[in-house]
Amino acid sequence: MNILVNGSPREVPEGTTIAQLLNQLEVTARHVAVEVNLELVPRARHGEHKLHEADSLEVVTLVGGG
Repeated sequence: MNILVNGSPREVPEGTTIAQLLNQLEVTARHVAVEVNLELVPRARHGEHKLHEADSLEVVTLVGGG
């Protein structure tokens, strides 16, 4: 199925969860915020939230520094 991740098209298997996608992207879940179709998905729900065809995700990593 086709989705958008930060504006770039990506193909993922049917039933992929946010947690699985983050694993594929090699992103540490505790340092990230994820919006699906402009709605923030709480980190506690990443493992259960299944993605759907044409979903648009924004994955934002948190960067420390000064």
